[in-house]
Amino acid sequence: MQVVFSHGKESGPWGRKIQQLSQVVAQQGLDFSSVDYTDLECPEQRVVRLQAILAEATQPTVLVGSSMGGYVSMVAAGEYPVAGLFLLAPALFMEGYAQQLYQPQTPIIELVHGWQDDIVAVEHSLRFAQNFESRLHLLHDDHRLRKTLLYIENLFSSFLDNVKQHALTID
Repeated sequence: MQVVFSHGKESGPWGRKIQQLSQVVAQQGLDFSSVDYTDLECPEQRVVRLQAILAEATQPTVLVGSSMGGYVSMVAAGEYPVAGLFLLAPALFMEGYAQQLYQPQTPIIELVHGWQDDIVAVEHSLRFAQNFESRLHLLHDDHRLRKTLLYIENLFSSFLDNVKQHALTID
């Protein structure tokens, strides 16, 4: 199983969250990569890049996305089945983004969002979670989720355990 990270609009492929979560992936013995979108402003172009990676995947893939990267991961998972989605303050239902109807092809979705997020309204994650009956973790934090990163690492570790367990039941 591999984990593919998608960063947000203002960050890069090895920002703090990705560095921390990649350690969790390594501890679990999984492969990981982080897509570099710094040359692409347009979220739809980022989706195309991620879809190309998924088209070439030779093993089950978990997508992790932060902010715009959450949107990119969600849209890509609508075209390619993935083992799971773990989204941090995902930029869902954002004005100006082409995709507003989400149909992810995955059995396991978890979202993490900060109550004090002033960039992506927490209501967007609430709306998605309600529509898909997804697990949603609402934390006392802002968009960057820096104050709760250690807690998020634990959530992510449990999420990966859940994905691996689910994969065993369908093999």
